[in-house]
Amino acid sequence: MPLIAAIVDKKEQMTQWRHQLHAMPEIAFNEEQTAQFVEQKLASFGVTVHPRIAGTGVIGSLIGDKTSEDKSKAIALRADLDALPIIEKTGVSYCSAHEGMMHACGHDGHTAMLLGAACYLAEQRHFNGIVYFIFQPAEENEGGGRVMVEEGFFDKYPIDAIYGMHNWPGLDVGKFAIRSGPVMAAYDVFDITIQAKGGHAAAPHNAIDPIVIAAQVINALQTITSRHANPQDAVVLSITRMHAGDSYNVIPETAQLSGTVRTFSHTAQEKVMAQLKQLAEITCQAYGASADMTYQKRYPATINNVVETENSVLAAMDVVGSGNILHDNPPSMGSEDFSFLLNESKGCYVSIGNGKSASLHNPHYDFNDEILPIGASYWAKIVAMQLA
Repeated sequence: MPLIAAIVDKKEQMTQWRHQLHAMPEIAFNEEQTAQFVEQKLASFGVTVHPRIAGTGVIGSLIGDKTSEDKSKAIALRADLDALPIIEKTGVSYCSAHEGMMHACGHDGHTAMLLGAACYLAEQRHFNGIVYFIFQPAEENEGGGRVMVEEGFFDKYPIDAIYGMHNWPGLDVGKFAIRSGPVMAAYDVFDITIQAKGGHAAAPHNAIDPIVIAAQVINALQTITSRHANPQDAVVLSITRMHAGDSYNVIPETAQLSGTVRTFSHTAQEKVMAQLKQLAEITCQAYGASADMTYQKRYPATINNVVETENSVLAAMDVVGSGNILHDNPPSMGSEDFSFLLNESKGCYVSIGNGKSASLHNPHYDFNDEILPIGASYWAKIVAMQLA
């Protein structure tokens, strides 16, 4: 595997960084220790550290020694900082020291890989242009990428393209999954409140039971994907939470249902949203109740651009060889707020193999340190090729 030798030499150092980060997980928009750690490392490499963005977001920049006066060429490389509210069960020596928080998605590894690349590039500087190192907060559920856009990242730091990377359990070490078009789904959430009529559980005929109606609404909503969505559109609708009542002998006044919708196309997204509202309202009306729905579009779909995907493929091939690039890996119905950045700039988001491990967001998950030099070499190759 033709990794960059100088980066391979940094594997032990990157591993130490990763373990330090793993032991101090912080959740969305609270990554203060993590941000300070990253800022200190970047400054020690000679990377210019810019003012914070999106609260705890860190931006570093590096100008290559071949750069012309206009400094017109610029790309950005993005890693994520935040952890999850999960109790860790890995038993590793560098286990989380923050109770109830855990790096269960590998963002500690993503940060360590990008730091490794930044360190190498600062030592070499053999490129023409500017590379921005983005350490983004709040990827998990809170849309840190959206906040960065809202706070003017692309106005402050004009770039030609942006690249992102995520580890993928189950994909062999030394492999990348790279494809153009949709790679991660849009992420929406909804809440439905059913307003009925409470009463005594011994006299249900005098009440309008929201629990029975909720069951009918749940069944009705299952027809959206099976009978209303275009079979050629990938759509997932899941009811993930239900609450009604607090007593054995009381029929409650209300019931609440909550869930998530995942789509790739805007057309499918709009259709599902309209159908959800209509089916919930009509079903409740049929039983003499009413429904109130709120629907939030959280993350858009992550869609890679063709040219930038080709750039990513070439860089990955230079690191792991053409036979280790998967071009037909199916898109994931999971979501990623890198999508907000791709809505503002051309770019590509790739998956790097983490080998056999527990799944992401699992209390037994741990990032595979063996892939640190692979990911860091990929980042360095992107810079070398795009800022030649």
